[in-house]
Amino acid sequence: MKNTVLSLDIGSGTQDVLYYIKGVEIENCFKFVLPSPARVVGERIKELTGQGRDIYLSGRNMGGGFGRSVYPHMEAGYKVYAHPRAALALGDDLSRLESNGIILADEKPKGCAEVPLADFDAAWWKNFFKAAGLEYPDYVTASVQDHGYHPGKSNRIGRFNLWKHLLLENDGRPESLVFEAVPDEFTRMAELQDSIGGGAVSDTGAAAVLGALFVDEIMEHSHRQGVCLINVGNSHTVSFLLYKGAVYGVYEHHTGNMTPEKLWDDSQRFRQGNISFQDVFDDWGHGCLTLELPEEAQGFAPTYVLGPRRALLNGYPVEFPSPGGDMMLAGCFGLIKGLGLKGIL
Repeated sequence: MKNTVLSLDIGSGTQDVLYYIKGVEIENCFKFVLPSPARVVGERIKELTGQGRDIYLSGRNMGGGFGRSVYPHMEAGYKVYAHPRAALALGDDLSRLESNGIILADEKPKGCAEVPLADFDAAWWKNFFKAAGLEYPDYVTASVQDHGYHPGKSNRIGRFNLWKHLLLENDGRPESLVFEAVPDEFTRMAELQDSIGGGAVSDTGAAAVLGALFVDEIMEHSHRQGVCLINVGNSHTVSFLLYKGAVYGVYEHHTGNMTPEKLWDDSQRFRQGNISFQDVFDDWGHGCLTLELPEEAQGFAPTYVLGPRRALLNGYPVEFPSPGGDMMLAGCFGLIKGLGLKGIL
């Protein structure tokens, strides 16, 4: 019986946390917004740079945002050793990492400061819940952004295969990307699933679209007329065309490449099926794919915008929903919605 569920949406800047209690009003469930694990690791490396210490990265594959601290550490004249399993957090190609100065080592060299890597540390969470006066949850589910394992190939193309599977093999059902069995290429999600104890895991983009569907009004609207959902994350912007519970199109780009005008223009072309994979890829985004768009969807004109960088579309004819009363936890509520649609919860 899953009476309590820890739902985590782990991003590049924050990890958003919902302690869901079955049968309790959603407003009375407990919510937290904490620094992301990658951010914490990055700050720890900066401390060790200041101390003049060589470091050893141990543990698991995880979000690689801390790489922005790794390379300055080496530029400052200090060594970075890494267990091969942990090194995957910095890139798929271990030979390339070695050529960039990362020293692979199965054991911590003498004198190094160890920096453990993991998207989820069960011991840390047990201490956190104890301090908060909460029982450890019955079930843990989580989402991360996973480019997949594609050595020697473009991570952007590899990642977009996730959306191709959604549209071409799973009838566009977003809950199909809440994985109980993780596909082989998604090594970060597999590590995460092992860390959390075997619960379902998802990509943050899929969790976001499910978060929008947590809002009853949006779910009902999407059955009357097609809607466009845009999640403007700190790193990535992902848009979906949704009609009657199915996704008909996916667009993904980097938020850092966006201006308000560009994002709105791309969204207009996207909802009309007039922007191609190559258009987006050549612009250094991930890509775009749309199925044949049904006339009954009426052009997917209603637009709902989520995500920490959603203010990019202030002043445009869009709505800014707050699933469960808290926009920052949209992905967490999306995981709960996905578990419900899959019959897990």
